[in-house]
Amino acid sequence: MKRGPAPARPARDTALRRVAREARPFLRARTGAILRLAGWSLLEFAQTFLGGYGVARALDDGFLAGRPATGLLWLAVAAVAVLPSVLAARGVFGRLADLVEPLRDGLVRRAVARALSGALGGSGDVSTRSLSQVTHQSEIARDGWAGLVLTLRSFVFTAAGAVTGLLALSPALLLFVLPPLVLGAALFLGTLPPMAARQRAYLAADEAYAAHAGELAASVRDIAAAGTAERTVAESRALVDAQLAASRSLARWSAVRVVALAVCGRFPPLLLLLGAPWLLRNGLTAGGLVGALTYLTQALAPAVQALMTMLGTAGGRLVVVLDRFTDAPPPPADEPAPATSDDAPPPPRSPARHTPVAELHAVTFAYGPRAHPVLDRLSLTVGAGEHLAVVGPSGSGKSTLAAVLAGTERPTGGAVRWRGRPARPADATSVRVLLPQHAYVFSGTLRDNLRYLRPDARDREIAAMADAVGLDALLSRLGSLDAAVEPDRLSQGERQLVALGRAYLAAPPLLILDEATSRLDPAAETRAELAFAALPGALVVVAHRLSSARRADRTLVMDGPRTRCGTPAELLRSSALYRDLSGLWEPEAQPEAPEEERRRGEERGIVRSTPPPSPV
Repeated sequence: MKRGPAPARPARDTALRRVAREARPFLRARTGAILRLAGWSLLEFAQTFLGGYGVARALDDGFLAGRPATGLLWLAVAAVAVLPSVLAARGVFGRLADLVEPLRDGLVRRAVARALSGALGGSGDVSTRSLSQVTHQSEIARDGWAGLVLTLRSFVFTAAGAVTGLLALSPALLLFVLPPLVLGAALFLGTLPPMAARQRAYLAADEAYAAHAGELAASVRDIAAAGTAERTVAESRALVDAQLAASRSLARWSAVRVVALAVCGRFPPLLLLLGAPWLLRNGLTAGGLVGALTYLTQALAPAVQALMTMLGTAGGRLVVVLDRFTDAPPPPADEPAPATSDDAPPPPRSPARHTPVAELHAVTFAYGPRAHPVLDRLSLTVGAGEHLAVVGPSGSGKSTLAAVLAGTERPTGGAVRWRGRPARPADATSVRVLLPQHAYVFSGTLRDNLRYLRPDARDREIAAMADAVGLDALLSRLGSLDAAVEPDRLSQGERQLVALGRAYLAAPPLLILDEATSRLDPAAETRAELAFAALPGALVVVAHRLSSARRADRTLVMDGPRTRCGTPAELLRSSALYRDLSGLWEPEAQPEAPEEERRRGEERGIVRSTPPPSPV
């Protein structure tokens, strides 16, 4: 059966719904903490109820009835009701930690687990996002959740106390109080989805600018040396403008919320005063009217305003931030699930030979607006299963070509396509692997280093890789795959072998070796390149030795505007530079000098500790 695309999220599956699904089990697991918090909040309910009711009774039963002592006693009851709320605040903040701290700890664990999973699974560069989630975004969630719990708790029990007091004074009061409250609440709730979308856009713009600023901080000297300051300023300005536009859109919707706050907080007392004659004719006392105004102005209006302000600022930001912890992207639809048995065959990886894996269409690249182009309208197609070598003198653009082909550098002009589609950073880890000259090896086991790009690799696949690439000698020296690897104790050649083995296991559709075998001897280099050439993917080798070019299906000679591509035989006829490089390449076998003699020779400039740079 033909497999269709991965199901997308339903259109109604909003951020609020996704967060709510995650929140339900979290809250159910902390029912006891919620009940204890509600228990302490009952004191706030009593304070609100007695505040308005005591004023009403003080007027009706005391001062207006000619009994000032009774009036003073009811006012004292309303005043004393404030004291338990001080005790309640202490209990509320004690129980608040039981709800807030577990949320932050869980978010940090989730962000760290996602970062490690992404790094080990090769799902993309998640470092910037994960760092923001572990630090900045988790703190936003913690503070927003704490503020929301406090404000929502206060509103619920304050509103319950005020509504109970209004019913006790006269049920008719609710006819003038509830309609503006419901209207304002509906208007406010209507702003929540667009505000959440604007808040999400603002956070995304903030993350993009933070990532850009981090790259600039590490590249100031390179930017100055390459003369790309103007382009860098333009990119920074575009990111700042995007962030400004998102913040302005957020501010416009905030103005709508001001209207909702006015309807909820200002209209009920106004309607109550307009309806006072009718209420007094239908049994409401003067004390009841003053008590109702006390409920509205001193309890209900501040609670509504605090709740709407919290939901409109920290609440919307909280939903957006929490959704960024829940929206793990689905795996690519064209990647089969890894096999669960060591005996199961590996998934097929090979498309038809010479199907374009990577294409350059009139690509131009320069390191500055006035700099001479390193690549000048270069067009190139690399097919599946093809072995392409890149040669040329130092500074001719070989490494730049590798970076553009791998998508780590964006061309100044032209287009780069991977498997028939425009190259995108999101597709990079599923399409290509770029190995630079300086191999990355981390402290850990040899197995972890080799499975860095493919965590599901089985031991028999690792053994076959070691035999093919030439890693068996290092494996024997270390003793086992579980042996600890200390990068400083490995030679440069051994580090390159580990990186090559890692790439062999990943078997990407496009493998680019940018002098990644430069520290290997010719025999080891030949063995590794032949192993990679036997894989179904395309292989591009920035050659350190011309022998690499002779093993390739085609060779690209980087010679500025006179770039040529063809077989070695064709290039000997058509490229003067290739003929010059072929004539200059004369490998010499130097006998090993004793260590002391070698050291003295280095001091005198006679013997080199590393091979001299080749002309390619």
